[in-house]
Amino acid sequence: MPTYNERENLPITVGGVFAHCPQVHVLVVDDGSPDGTGELAERMAGEPIGHDAQGEPRLFVLHRTEKNGLGPAYLAGFRWALDRGYEVICEMDMDGSHRPQDLPRLLAAVGAGSGPAGMGGADLVIGSRRVPGGRMVDWPWYRDLISRGGSWYARTMLGVDVHDMTAGFRAYRAETLRRMDFGAIESGGYVFQIDMTRRVAAMGGTIREVPIVFEQRALGTSKMSGSIVIEAMARVTWWGIGRLAGRLRGSGGSR
Repeated sequence: MPTYNERENLPITVGGVFAHCPQVHVLVVDDGSPDGTGELAERMAGEPIGHDAQGEPRLFVLHRTEKNGLGPAYLAGFRWALDRGYEVICEMDMDGSHRPQDLPRLLAAVGAGSGPAGMGGADLVIGSRRVPGGRMVDWPWYRDLISRGGSWYARTMLGVDVHDMTAGFRAYRAETLRRMDFGAIESGGYVFQIDMTRRVAAMGGTIREVPIVFEQRALGTSKMSGSIVIEAMARVTWWGIGRLAGRLRGSGGSR
């Protein structure tokens, strides 16, 4: 869970995750929040909530010195988890938009603990607002429009059959992430989610969407900005042009 100034949401979200999935571990990746989010997470890690029924740690904190984008924060978290041998690695927002009670559905779809993807699990599971059963609660119409438009544009330009391309509630099989070159991933903002989706698809990975309820944050301030939207449009357009050029080269070479 990447965080920046989420002190109010931290106890609520982490407590909810452990209430619904006491077996999971949580890593808070804090980008030097000036409101003390990282320090609060450290204190919680030392309290009973930070330990499982056997007294083993289950809440961890990774401190980063600056706020330089969602993508780098997630990649830092992925590396931390891969280095420690976790089999399934999830993404989840700290702001309360992603409901902890939906997490078990993602874990079941990725086949946590059930063996490789070929035995029924997916390589990437996306908690989707755009499939039957998925919905949003109290989201402003313009945010919904931007999200829907962005997913449609990315799906069309990249040829990836995923309805909620920008969704940030996800579960990855660790072996899928190990096959990626993290050094080649430059996406900083929310386009990081689109980038990761297209990379899993290009690898031939199995992608599954499961319905979730996405709620408008009640506490704190959204990090969405115009520059994030512009970055997403520019990168998706560039990737789409590259995909089209590749198809044209392939067609020419087969004549």
